[in-house]
Amino acid sequence: MTHLAEKVKFLSDPSSYGGATRRVEARETHMSWVFLTDSRVYKLKKPVRYPFLDFSSLPRRFYFCREELKLNSRLAENTYLAVVALRCDETGHMSLSGAGHIIDWLVEMRRLPASDMLDARIRHGSATRHEIERVGDRLVDFYARCPRELGAGETYVRYLAGEQLINRRILGRPELGLPGLGQSALDKVDHALEQLGPAIEERVRRGTIVEGHGDLRPEHICLTDPPQIIDCLEFNHTMRIVDPYDEVNYLGIECDVLGATWIRPLLRRMLERGIGNAPDAPLLALYGGFRALLRARLCVAHLLEHPVRHGEKWHPLAIRYVAAADAQCLNLPSPAGRRSNRAYGDV
Repeated sequence: MTHLAEKVKFLSDPSSYGGATRRVEARETHMSWVFLTDSRVYKLKKPVRYPFLDFSSLPRRFYFCREELKLNSRLAENTYLAVVALRCDETGHMSLSGAGHIIDWLVEMRRLPASDMLDARIRHGSATRHEIERVGDRLVDFYARCPRELGAGETYVRYLAGEQLINRRILGRPELGLPGLGQSALDKVDHALEQLGPAIEERVRRGTIVEGHGDLRPEHICLTDPPQIIDCLEFNHTMRIVDPYDEVNYLGIECDVLGATWIRPLLRRMLERGIGNAPDAPLLALYGGFRALLRARLCVAHLLEHPVRHGEKWHPLAIRYVAAADAQCLNLPSPAGRRSNRAYGDV
């Protein structure tokens, strides 16, 4: 049996790519190893299982590599190229093109210019209105074609409520150093979910909720022509079920945190003109508060990993997202007292 460490060592070696690259940069994420060559990127899924994903077996990794290729072809058709077999022969020699039995699968992608990713362009102050309008046009067309989730009403609200319950549990852990921060936003989002759950269900019935991208962030958008929007969340269908206004508002909040506060209203106006059915202000505020709290939670959750990677960045970033949640929730009513979400039963 070939262990993950051996695969990572092989894929980190430039000679493994048949002379096609002079260097390889290996990056580890929570769920994958990513290998950046001169012109290609190869993603190897870790053999892991969490409550929200299962990559534990070779057939499951093959399935989700195919899903990644298929789903990302919707918004990054020029980037995702193939699913590639990693093989090992009887002598133990691994290869990407030779003989031997298949020991794993990789997604092959065209390498995009890092300097053109939206987060990098925002940091350098070089993202233009025209480029963002091209992104908006692409998203409007995408949401107009996305499958509708007409039967997901109460399930969708339960999912939001369940994630909000986890937000509260994680952000309230004393060892993570956020005592009391975000309490007002947490209470307001709890209360708004109780009050606005029926309105969200009605949006489901009207065909507004779709199977979207699932992880729409600036670092996943490349401002090429046409724009390439990568890293669709392939491993969990439920987490791709979104209100387009929620997903685009989430992208806008990420841009706000980076300092580009002009992008969110521009994209929202384009969505309103392109697909209509805009939510009212309280529902949009609920979406924004919920997503910012979720991002704060995901930041501090990195501090629970062993070992902790880049530990110095997560706490300050979490505080920025809590501040964003507070700003999003300014127009939500405060509950009379601390409330827990009971509108949809135990979640």
